Amino acid sequence: MHRVLILGAGKIGELISCLLAESGKYQVHLADVFIDQLDVDRLGTMKDVIQRCALDARQPAQISAYIEQHTIQAVLSSLPYYCNVAVAEVAKALQIHYFDLTEDVSVTKAVAALSNNTKTAFVPQCGLAPGFISIVANELMSHFDKVDTVSLRVGALPQQVNNALKYALTWSTEGLINEYGNLCHGIKNGQSVVLQPLEGYETIELDGMTYEAFNTSGGLGSLAETYQGKVTHMDYKTIRYPGHCQDMRLLMNDLRLNEDRETLKKILEKAVPKTYQDLVMIYVVVQGYQGREFIEESYVKKVYPKTIAGKLRSAIQVTTASSLCAIVDLVLASPAKYHGLVRQEQFSLNAFISNQFGRHYS
Repeated sequence: MHRVLILGAGKIGELISCLLAESGKYQVHLADVFIDQLDVDRLGTMKDVIQRCALDARQPAQISAYIEQHTIQAVLSSLPYYCNVAVAEVAKALQIHYFDLTEDVSVTKAVAALSNNTKTAFVPQCGLAPGFISIVANELMSHFDKVDTVSLRVGALPQQVNNALKYALTWSTEGLINEYGNLCHGIKNGQSVVLQPLEGYETIELDGMTYEAFNTSGGLGSLAETYQGKVTHMDYKTIRYPGHCQDMRLLMNDLRLNEDRETLKKILEKAVPKTYQDLVMIYVVVQGYQGREFIEESYVKKVYPKTIAGKLRSAIQVTTASSLCAIVDLVLASPAKYHGLVRQEQFSLNAFISNQFGRHYS
């Protein structure tokens, strides 16, 4: 059995723990700074199988001691993005595998720097977007002789909305603000470009419904770096119900709350409800040449909440946690194949979907 340590016992961390433990292939250790406050019932049928412990990510020596004591093979971070560099430093020092879910560009660059000359795998951005979306895009691009335009769109949406922002909190508020407030990256005319968040507005029609999409940070992962000079245009946008972008521009730009993110977090968490009745939309379109023909191929998928380990899990929980679990499983099944920085686009879509965790996307 593989021995793994999951840091962060929030909605995503607990489901990662359940998925891995339920498989019977993993000895799972789940840690948080105040583990005694974890609602054990959230672990469902796996609550007696998962080993829980209190660890503080601000105390690297504490984490190192635990890893050595329990002969941990891989550390999986579902902590806030700003905690990940310290965790990656521990993984490098102890020569174990490292995985995270971060969408933060600067954190990913720091992890990439730490991965230099490591014999183990350092795999950041293992969630939905960044993460699975890059695997899908890479697969579609491989069908073309010459790629022109790559459009990646993802939305985590409430199934029903009845508030002014036309949204519900389905995951980390800090992560959401980070995506809405930080600079975005893409490719234009074959060159890497920096784009403004909450700009690039467009509308999309899917299954008879109209949605909006706009630039957000981090979702492109490393694709722009990998394909610079190889594709003409590439961008990533978040899907929302119409009207949301305008309201967020008011809050973040006109009221300047992007400069006071702690206040913005308090406002959102007080005014916007949470929900487990969500859906995840994945929409990737690639245009290019197959031979002499100009062709378009697309991937469209909707994922809904599922019951796992006896508990209903939201769609964003399912897609994020299962994506990381699939990547962990693929790496640990062939550890000699992966070392140093491992990008999401190095994994094939077929291998991902065929994996027991990746099948949650099918």
